[in-house]
Amino acid sequence: MDSASAIEYQSITKTEKQYPRAVQIWLAVGVFMIFMQVVIGGITRLTGSGLSITKWEIVTGSIPPLSAQQWDDAFELYKETPQYHKINKGMSMGEFQFIFFWEYFHRLWARTMGFVFLLPFLYFYRKGWIDRPLLRRLGIVVLLAAVVASFGWIMVASGLINRPWVNAYKLTMHLSLALILYSYLFWTLLTTVQVYPQVIHSVWLKKWGFTLAIVLAIQIILGGVMSGMKAALAYPTWPDMGGALIPSVLLKSTQWNVDNMVYYDQNVFMPALVQTLHRTVAYLLFIMGLWYFFKGLRTTITPPFRVGLYLFVGVLLMQVILGILTLINSLGTIPVGLGVFHQAGALILLSVVLFLNYQLKRDTEKV
Repeated sequence: MDSASAIEYQSITKTEKQYPRAVQIWLAVGVFMIFMQVVIGGITRLTGSGLSITKWEIVTGSIPPLSAQQWDDAFELYKETPQYHKINKGMSMGEFQFIFFWEYFHRLWARTMGFVFLLPFLYFYRKGWIDRPLLRRLGIVVLLAAVVASFGWIMVASGLINRPWVNAYKLTMHLSLALILYSYLFWTLLTTVQVYPQVIHSVWLKKWGFTLAIVLAIQIILGGVMSGMKAALAYPTWPDMGGALIPSVLLKSTQWNVDNMVYYDQNVFMPALVQTLHRTVAYLLFIMGLWYFFKGLRTTITPPFRVGLYLFVGVLLMQVILGILTLINSLGTIPVGLGVFHQAGALILLSVVLFLNYQLKRDTEKV
């Protein structure tokens, strides 16, 4: 063991009450449902289903078309969108029902999450199982959920006028907000399951654990932009990008202008730039991750943190492989299965990094 990196840890034993098992399971179900909502959103995006429902009706929108006439009415509304005229003109009713299903399922899952949260919350609060710190955290969760839902409609609306798809930047903002919500609820879950984790006294572990989280967040954001722009279609090769290390379009100063960034679908510049950045940050994250893993194992760490390290390096390797497979199979269209698994892998990796950082929280921090 490297003496320079050796650390000490201690077990904190407290006598304060623990959270009931039912509350922990409830929060875990919430985390899972948000995880699945992001996955379903990925399927919705990759199948081009996000614009199939042209209205946002919170109550009446819970019921899908039940008669042939209602299906005809819904289809007629979709036929008025730019996506239908520019991409799906002439599609059959069966094809429309397929894309309608995924968008409807995406919205229905979100509504279901509301009930899963509200009903147990009322019961647990009445039982006195939710203390003030947890109540405060849950209030923030509700606020974040409302923001995510509202921005979801703003995102959809961006594809109902002129462009035949949602704006990539707004899609990325919607995804980023969803991941903030997921991360906050996941952290809240950790505070109820592991109320008093063993304290690890290591400045460098804390510093680089936080740095890893920041780099991963940037990578996920870039992944969202890349997905929204379908940037993988521009250069579906690896390790090169169309035969070059850096696409030639990025080396032309005339291409670096606002119009190319705003109207990214009319030029290869932004897809090339985003894919280059996504690849570069992936290499950086991979190198940093391996260094953190091996360096961490050489220190005195707690058993949970050691498990987290092994999970981290395993999921990191999986993500690299999934990313490459998704890229090289993006020939004319993004492979839905690989794309969804890659996005789910990013969420799992984020969860592991959050878990590691939770083990490194300050021993004086109130959770």
